[in-house]
Amino acid sequence: MNKGRITDNARFYRLIYFLLFAVFFIKLGGFFTWSENINVTRVIKVFSRVFMTIAVYFVYKRIIKQGAVGSFKWTNELSILLYVGYLLLGLVSFLWSTDIGYSALQWFMDFESLIFAYYFISCFVLLDHYFPEADVRLSNILGNGIMIIMSIFIVGMFAAPDQFYRLTHGGEEARLGGYIMNPNELGMLGGVGISCFIFDLYRKGNKFWPILKICALLYVVIMTGSRSSTIGCLLIAFFHIRQGSNKKLKLTMYAGAILAVPLAVTKMMIKEGGLDEVLSMTGRLPFWKALITEGLPREILLGFGFMRIDYKDKFESVHTYAGHMTHNTFMQVLMNLGFIGITLVLIQVAMTFRGFFKTQEKEKRLMLIGIIIPVLINSFTEFGIFGETNYGILFYQILIFYICISINTRLNPKQRNHLIRTRKDMSTG
Repeated sequence: MNKGRITDNARFYRLIYFLLFAVFFIKLGGFFTWSENINVTRVIKVFSRVFMTIAVYFVYKRIIKQGAVGSFKWTNELSILLYVGYLLLGLVSFLWSTDIGYSALQWFMDFESLIFAYYFISCFVLLDHYFPEADVRLSNILGNGIMIIMSIFIVGMFAAPDQFYRLTHGGEEARLGGYIMNPNELGMLGGVGISCFIFDLYRKGNKFWPILKICALLYVVIMTGSRSSTIGCLLIAFFHIRQGSNKKLKLTMYAGAILAVPLAVTKMMIKEGGLDEVLSMTGRLPFWKALITEGLPREILLGFGFMRIDYKDKFESVHTYAGHMTHNTFMQVLMNLGFIGITLVLIQVAMTFRGFFKTQEKEKRLMLIGIIIPVLINSFTEFGIFGETNYGILFYQILIFYICISINTRLNPKQRNHLIRTRKDMSTG
């Protein structure tokens, strides 16, 4: 490879990193409610979701043009097949949903994010195989995108507290997130970012910036007042401590985790609801009991329709409050797709975790498990990976494709000729 080729590739790597970062950042930003004007909010959401899916496809094509072949083979096929089966069952449920418009909107948004996740992960799979020297890492893209979003909230909590805080428990507690984003969802996002930046601590080089970013994200998690997210962060820390071999790094992480425990206990227990709410993470056990005993028997096999938990817009009971969603992703599936749906989903999750643990590359395996920890914990208390549209679903879809897509090295003559034309430095196998 000549000097000009090296220079061209360096520019290409910087360009692709910027494009993937920008696409993910804008896509992620579209899940937030940035304006009180509903029309402005809708424009932002449509642009950021649909247009970023189109944009990531062109990034994918740009990588192929540089010298890659978009030929893949499937691994851990059951994970993606069962997920598609879940979406197909959701599509069929339009036949009995009492609000087809709402079910269709939720289904379309899940399907659209699935297409985004496919091309987004395909970009990294191509880069890892055809341009390994590029060092464009998924964890770094996700972490930095999350960090920029969180920086907006860090500035906002001081510059515009009325917009960035939400008052709860009769106005006695202020939680970061406001009505821009549910505090529990924001806390989960902070946990994902922390998990991504921990990998920078494993690498050689300056540790100052990764540690600073982790501390900033941990601060955001604490300010959200989210019990589930705090638990998730502690689990992430101890998970990586057990995996590490660097004694100095392990001691640093132990010290950080120990220092965080008093804050975690304060946030989880010394507030209204106390230990009773901690044990269920949300204090919603009476609501869940009513759903199972009163609502589910009416549509036990196939549920009420995609993202519907009752015939009406809200489930109502004399024994608990009225609710539009269950605040537990598996309960949500049970109500909207019945026992058939929950069986399908539980097998799908099991197959996905099987794929995580079967992953040969240690760093990739740790990243997959590290990211799923806060997302899965959030799924027991909020929208979650099978709930109403949220970025937890997007993260889960990204992880599914990361264990299901790999390079197919058997190229046809047209694909071989493409590699020969675009690059001279790689064997075509």
